[in-house]
Amino acid sequence: MSATTESRLLDWLAGRQDEMLAALEAMVNTDGGSYDKAGVDAVGEQVRAFFSAHGIPVETMPQARFGDCIRATLDAEGAEANEGNARRNIVLMGHRDTVFPKGEPERRPFRVENGIATGPGVADMKAGLVMNMFVMAAFKAVGGAPGPMVALFTGDEEIGSPEGRPVIEAEARRARVVFNSEPGRANGGVVTGRKGGVFMAVEIEGRAAHSGGNFEAGISAIGELAEKVRAIHALTDLPRGITLNVGLISGGQSVNTVAPHAQMQIDLRYVEPGDREEIMGRIHEIVAKSFVPGTRAEMTIRGEFLPLTQTPAAARVFEMYREAASEAGLSITGDFSGGCADSGFTAAMGAPTLCAVGPVGGKAHSPEEYLEVASMVPRAQALARAILRLDRAGL
Repeated sequence: MSATTESRLLDWLAGRQDEMLAALEAMVNTDGGSYDKAGVDAVGEQVRAFFSAHGIPVETMPQARFGDCIRATLDAEGAEANEGNARRNIVLMGHRDTVFPKGEPERRPFRVENGIATGPGVADMKAGLVMNMFVMAAFKAVGGAPGPMVALFTGDEEIGSPEGRPVIEAEARRARVVFNSEPGRANGGVVTGRKGGVFMAVEIEGRAAHSGGNFEAGISAIGELAEKVRAIHALTDLPRGITLNVGLISGGQSVNTVAPHAQMQIDLRYVEPGDREEIMGRIHEIVAKSFVPGTRAEMTIRGEFLPLTQTPAAARVFEMYREAASEAGLSITGDFSGGCADSGFTAAMGAPTLCAVGPVGGKAHSPEEYLEVASMVPRAQALARAILRLDRAGL
């Protein structure tokens, strides 16, 4: 890697803010909730069109229920492609789906005011997708990639990547390093650790009876739910970073009927990979136990993320990225997040992973979500610099 190559890459990216904003506006103004496959795939078509226009090979991996996976590739250059880690892929990753209901872009379209962009998914994580696209295009135009590069765009991260996970894990097996372009923290930091998460639903069956005329014959599913909620919340262990939250409940038939059914949805977060089995075992015991005699319960796992843990190789990736970003005038911290992301899957496969390298934003999943426009180009330049330094860092 020469200073000339680096300066050409940085110069190429420096003049692209308006183009980045145009691509971001198109994405934000396209519906893309996780369950809206057509909308998520429409964003995928925008990604495909960009790469085709820049002469970058792109393929679609169809998915049955949720957004298709899009994979763009750049071949390694020169002799480096034949040696060591250079045979493995440098992976840029991101998800196209959002948490918002259909029609949200019409209600809150993309807008820029005083250097702040708003709109559904503007930071989480369509700006990161745009950044990955332009970094790939920069290496295509200038060259200098120290190995084959892959940009992977999935379509169901916000619901636990039920279809995207196998694609992500397959990519991670071939990865030299993974940069996940979730939004940079409000303080400009990146994420070096994340909690794992398991999202569960419990269905409880009781027996209906008239609450006045035949109360004794009833078996209350809601009464059972209340006891289970108390027991599950008692599993929270804050010093260990373990939290249990029953975030949704429903049930009953009418106010004058002993409840024949009830449902609750549970969110588990944990830090250490080994904690999962312990806590899940205790949850299963609570679900199996009938606090109210005669009730029955069944639990299903609806989604899951693995924790992002920092290995020595991942620590080197962070230090390399921090050094590269500092040359762009950025001060980078490595932060821990209680939120989950696809980066946990790649880390669990052994790929050195750095998360939240995308442009800076905040208040994700809310109407106040925002993006700092001025961070788009510098964060793209920092990522390009970091990629150029992989060999120097021994990665």
